[in-house]
Amino acid sequence: MSTLADTTRALRARGRKALVAYFTAGYPDDDAFDALVRAAAGAGADVVEVGVPFSDPIADGPVIQAASNAALARGVTLARALESIARLSPEVAVPLVVMSYVNPILRLGVDAFAREAARAGVDGAVLPDVAFEESGAFRPVLRGAGLAYVDLVAPTSDDSRTKEIARASDGFVYVVSITGVTGARAAGRNAVEGIIARVRAATDTPAYVGFGVSTPDAAAEIASASDGVIIGSRLVQLAGEGPAPSAAGRVGDFLASVRRALDA
Repeated sequence: MSTLADTTRALRARGRKALVAYFTAGYPDDDAFDALVRAAAGAGADVVEVGVPFSDPIADGPVIQAASNAALARGVTLARALESIARLSPEVAVPLVVMSYVNPILRLGVDAFAREAARAGVDGAVLPDVAFEESGAFRPVLRGAGLAYVDLVAPTSDDSRTKEIARASDGFVYVVSITGVTGARAAGRNAVEGIIARVRAATDTPAYVGFGVSTPDAAAEIASASDGVIIGSRLVQLAGEGPAPSAAGRVGDFLASVRRALDA
């Protein structure tokens, strides 16, 4: 079992709703990114997801696309993202998960990615543009390196497909709450109850909901039907709204408010 799986199951055993914080590697700059990850862990995030900048992020909305383009313009690559994680992993006591589109991994090589990611302290990976039927080219390699392979379940997936994907996922099942791309849009309990029920009928792996979770109240509402929430676009937006050196303070304050809402 991966470190990520150990953590997520322990959280559920304690009755704690998980809070996953997403940041784009190298955004708004390298120092600010490092500070964001530290601030998230200090503010109550249970897992940090690190997005690797990519030129065609098909699953991401305008906020993360803009952050990805800004990071790419600064020369941030998959290798540099792993270097950042290697700096941070000894300092933060939460699992670090990489979210990457497949092209940067193929350029590096799947075996090399798994090896370098494990060496950097990565605990798991989310590959949003790899279809479940194609995951066999990646899943065994990542698992062999001790990394969790986290699958996504979409609201458009039928019952049998949802169950098949949920049974395969490691660490947690990433439940996409709404169709379309990421973004700070409203998602509620009614939007996820059905898919969460199908996931839980298939596996005891915790189910975390992402896409459209942008406020403490929304997080608490969605977490009442799931095992946790994933917040990305709102955090990236906050990180870029003001001077980079103060990004960690803005994001830390927001995450602390989400943590309080989840714990209430």
